[in-house]
Amino acid sequence: MSKYTCKKYRVDTEKSNESTVSNQLNRAFTVGQQRKVFVTDLTYVRVKQHWHYLCVIIDVSNREIVGRSAGKHKNAQLVMDAISQIPINLNSVELFHSDRGKEFDNHLLDECLKEFGIERSLSHKGCPYDNAVAEATFKAVKTEFVSNTIFDSLEQLRLQFNHYVDWFNYNRLHSSLNYQPPIECKRNL
Repeated sequence: MSKYTCKKYRVDTEKSNESTVSNQLNRAFTVGQQRKVFVTDLTYVRVKQHWHYLCVIIDVSNREIVGRSAGKHKNAQLVMDAISQIPINLNSVELFHSDRGKEFDNHLLDECLKEFGIERSLSHKGCPYDNAVAEATFKAVKTEFVSNTIFDSLEQLRLQFNHYVDWFNYNRLHSSLNYQPPIECKRNL
């Protein structure tokens, strides 16, 4: 069941990398073709007494979570693990957008994107609105999946997160998709 919350963002320009990669997505969140533009982000989750992290990769055209991972460290390997979960040929992807976190601005990810001919896009410094699709997805994840839960192990987090993502993709209604779940929207594109 969906839950609704309101959150206000503060623009923080103090803590971001200085990469020269520009914002190619430029808030164009209604891309019509499937599997052309992906956005990504990470968030933290409590596992026992420690923070662990979730990474999602989202297809902008239908808001489907196409890649996901969970791990102990907020790093490039977590992002690469999520990319490895994407069930399509990555040569069809044109743009990969993220915020300016160090886990997204590194040579490992750069080499992967270059290998598949995927253009890179980074949000403007300190502006979460440039990555609104990923931010909104994590707002739902935090409200519907993580809220008031402390997981006992990383394995439990991974298993339950996989179940949540399946529910999110096949059952969760999205107002931006005319109240369809992502998979149904994909069939109708």
